[in-house]
Amino acid sequence: MNDNNILAVILAGGKSKRFGEDKNLAKLGSKSLLEHVIERVREKFQKILIISNKNPKIKKMDYIDIIPDCIEGNLGPLVGVLSAMKWVKEKKKNYKWVATFPSDTPFFDNSIVEKYFEEIKKNQSRLYFIKSNEKRHNIFGLWSVELMDILEDDLVKKNFRKVEEWSNKIGVKTINIKFNEFDPFLNINTKEDLIKAEKIFKKFEK
Repeated sequence: MNDNNILAVILAGGKSKRFGEDKNLAKLGSKSLLEHVIERVREKFQKILIISNKNPKIKKMDYIDIIPDCIEGNLGPLVGVLSAMKWVKEKKKNYKWVATFPSDTPFFDNSIVEKYFEEIKKNQSRLYFIKSNEKRHNIFGLWSVELMDILEDDLVKKNFRKVEEWSNKIGVKTINIKFNEFDPFLNINTKEDLIKAEKIFKKFEK
């Protein structure tokens, strides 16, 4: 697949307050949660940008770049998205879209990438989010780089912090994914969530 139009971005800058420690480093099987996400993203993309304000402790790879938030203070995922867009501009890359993936969702269905390409061709929105059985996932997003100046202005001057509020202001289309066995977009916020993920991992993962 030619991914030159979309930059894959893993948002790994959360504080992990509910988890009690850096959940990116938590193990699921022999790999960390972040490593599981990298592996799934890598199946679809040649290049991965990770937004992290800490050392993610992953093996150095040519296809991975790691940068911190462009605004200090751990102000949330919108800053991570802006950081990725500014990286595209500063590095003079040709990406027109940023596809974001949370670092704590190890089972996500990466067939969403094909759906992203379908939506780009339709040209009906500058922002798309994934829904699984009608639950919207605001961090699984496809963001037009054209939104960069608006996003920066809203973050800096208007103090927007919540993805939900900002996306509703901008206007967002959703892509619905059906599932039967378990929600592949399960994100791990607590140790209890990790226990649930371990059960899923043992049952479904090879």
